[in-house]
Parts: sequence; C-alpha cells; structure tokens
Amino acid sequence: MDQDDMTPTTVPDTPVASENLQIEEPANALPVLAAADLPESWRQAMGRAGWTDLTPVQSRAIPYVLAGRDLLVQSRTGSGKTGAFVLPILERINPRLNACQALVLAPTRELAQQVSHDAALLAGDSGIRVTAVYGGVGYGQQLDAFRQGAHLVVGTPGRVLDHLIRRSLSLESLQILVFDEADRLLSMGFYQDMLDVKHYLPAKGVDGYMFSATFPLRVKQLAKQFLREPDFLGLSSDNVHVVETEHCYYVTPGMDKDRSLVRIIEVENPESAIIFCNTRDRVQYVTVVLQRFGYDADSLSSDLSQKDRDRVLNRVRQGTLRFLVATDVAARGIDIPELSHVIQYEPPEDPELYIHRAGRTGRAGASGVAITLVNELEDTKLRRIARQYEIELQQRPLPTDEDVAAVVGERTTVFLETKLRARDKLQTERMRRFVPQAQNLAESEDGLALLAMLLDDYYQATMHKPPPVREPGVVTRPSERHTGDNKRRSGRRGPRK
Repeated sequence: MDQDDMTPTTVPDTPVASENLQIEEPANALPVLAAADLPESWRQAMGRAGWTDLTPVQSRAIPYVLAGRDLLVQSRTGSGKTGAFVLPILERINPRLNACQALVLAPTRELAQQVSHDAALLAGDSGIRVTAVYGGVGYGQQLDAFRQGAHLVVGTPGRVLDHLIRRSLSLESLQILVFDEADRLLSMGFYQDMLDVKHYLPAKGVDGYMFSATFPLRVKQLAKQFLREPDFLGLSSDNVHVVETEHCYYVTPGMDKDRSLVRIIEVENPESAIIFCNTRDRVQYVTVVLQRFGYDADSLSSDLSQKDRDRVLNRVRQGTLRFLVATDVAARGIDIPELSHVIQYEPPEDPELYIHRAGRTGRAGASGVAITLVNELEDTKLRRIARQYEIELQQRPLPTDEDVAAVVGERTTVFLETKLRARDKLQTERMRRFVPQAQNLAESEDGLALLAMLLDDYYQATMHKPPPVREPGVVTRPSERHTGDNKRRSGRRGPRK
C-alpha cells in the first residue's frame, strides 16, 4: 500500500472506482487491462489482498511493465500504484534463478516495509522471495535473505548502497528498477545515493519505472538519468498534472500559524519559495521567525531601502535565496526561476491576487505547489476564492511535532549514513575514539541533550544552508541544494548502465 503518514490522504491502496479521472497516455498507448483478462494466478493474488478489481492506474500501467517499456506514472497516493508495479514484476521474475531480479527504491523504511509486505502477500506460495532492506536495524536478517536468493528487493537507497558496496547484494541479474514516490526520494536527500546505486546496474540495462504523485522539474531530470526515453502516463482526479500547479491548504490554529508554517516547510521541503503576506509588518515578522529557525530567508517590502532591495533582488536573480517573504506590491515584476512552491501565509484581500500568486510556480512546463495557510475564519474566504476561479483545492492534515521529528530524523540518518560511507580507514579509526563517549552520553538525560544539540546543528547546517551560486545557463542537479555533501565518491566498482 502507498502508505505515507505525511500525505493528505488515508485512503488504502486498494481498488477504487474511477471518479472524473483525467488521463494522459502515450501516443502509442497499450490496451487497457481488465481483471477478466488476468490469469487465474493473478486473480488468486488479488483475492489474498482483498481486491475485487483493478484500479485505473493498475489497468493502464501493468501492460507497460509487462512489455518492458520505461514509464513515468503520475497518480496520487492511495490510487493503487503499488499493485501497478508489483503484480507485473512478480509475473516477470523467474523463481528458479536465485538472484535479485527486481529492485524497488522507496524513500522511507515504513514504505519499504509496506511494499515488501504487500509483494509477499501477492506472491503467496509462488516461490518468489521478497525482502525489505533499510537502515536503522542490523544487517543479519537482510544478509540471510540475500544468501537465500531474494528475487525482489525493496529498500531505501542508502542501505541498498551499503549492501552493494559490501558485495552482499549483486544486481547482475536485475531486470526491473522502480522508483516509488520519486518526488519524496529527492526530498529525503537520496539523490547522491541513487546516482551511486546506478554504478552497480548491469551494463545491458534494465527496464525503469518511476511512480510519483507529482512530477516537478527535479523529478523529470532524475528520470532522464535512469530511464530510457520513458513514456508518460498521468492519472488525476484533482488537477495535479505534470505541467500544472497543485493547490492545497492547511487549516492552522489562529495563534499557532507561525509554528505551523515551520512544520509545513520541514515536511514539504521546498527547494525555493515565495511566501506572501498581506502587510509589511507580517512580512517582517514571518522573516524573523524563519531566520530564527535557521532558514535561509529574506524579506521584500515597500519600505525597504534601495540598497537592501538591490541586495535581496540580486540573491533572487542568482538563485541563491531559498525563501523570499514579500507583499504583493513588493513582489511585482520579480521572476524567480525554478520556483517550486508559493506559500500564502494568509489568503489575499483581493481574490484575483490568488491567481497572480499561484501563477508564480509551475512555469515552463514544470509542476509547482501553491500552499495556503488559513485559520477557521480564513477557511471560508479561501473556499470562496476557489469556487470563483474553479480551483480544485486539496486540504492536507497539519503536521504535528511528532510528524516533523520523524521526517527530520529520517533525513538526518540519510545524510549521516552517506558521510559514514565516504570515510576512509584512517577517518573511521579516528572516529572509534568517540564510541565509548557516545554510549555514555546516550545513557543520561544530559548526554542525550548534547547528542540532540549536535544532530540539530548538523541538520541546520546541511538542510538550511543557502543554495550555491549557479553559473548562467547551468541547471542545478535535482535536490543538490539541500542534501548535504554531494561530492562524488571514488572506489565504486561495478558496471555502469
């Protein structure tokens, strides 16, 4: 199941009826698959999972996986994407070959566990072995699974890379590579790990598939590096398209909107954004809040001196400012390239301004996200704007402190594991001096505070540092801005694709 605690839906990944779906298919589209067309073994697998029919994304995507045609699939969470790649993968695996034949990369250990569980359930007694591979746990069970010949491996890129480096996992027999929740893989900081995994793919090439709720520019760039001229299949019931803007909103407590903004930013992880406020005082307040929390943010309002305005605008033009907080008047005539998000701290006084604000993202064929924060009174106002301009709004649950802690912890682990893999023998030997101290610190409350402080400082320095200055005409690599150490590591062996 496409379970994701941080996504706006709790709909299970089981077949549902098609409701007002807008479908974009390749020019040479393959015929749609119906449940009645499936072999008996497939219908039995569906029965074990409690499915009575195929979902739209399954009926349209499965034929491409069976045919070995690389494909980008845009479909929202809860639409049945897991079944769309697991069912045909199981059909293509040879259970008599004790080797990894399919690899699914997932952004979190929870999603890896869920996909692995669903795949094992669908596989039944077919003899196909499925294993989940992720960090934060010991290597023992994962090593045992590889020795037994796991056919389908579902894992986070970091731990998969660990096994490839250790030679405990080989991809020489790999046929299929799937990126599940590709947009979140990038937001979690896995870009460099995915590049390094690519070094171990067989020279003959593999069939590649990318599943994502949205396809912003950074995801499309990633696809070009791993997939061979992929087709695009888009299914949407809420106007979330590859070339359009996704409109969503959060209902926040009236006195907690500033902290709500911080939690939303941590979960959404925008590469760059304009944050609109209605007044100059609000611009100043929001800017101070973001800066105090360690974000690379600056303000633009009509009372700014020309010198300070030029300074901010220069950073905007160079693409080195992550968050610009501004009023509508101050932001007129400013164009920020590759703007991934527009965040409205409050709905505009003039409904037409919503269109101008939201229109600053999702440009040049890329998708974007327009987020609005509303209290209970502003909720009615925003809905009225949506009705006036026929905008499909999606409400998302406000992240809790626990949600943010989970996301931040996962990202920090990814970064630290990447740095650990890059250490040479001397650095590793030097590091061992601190193992006893780390153990002692973990056993006391004061010690835990020290460890938490170090992790917080590292996270702030890694995630919230200003983006690098880009040379004219140079496109920033996906997620290069906020994923820490992106230096290429030497010493990798294995065929390149």
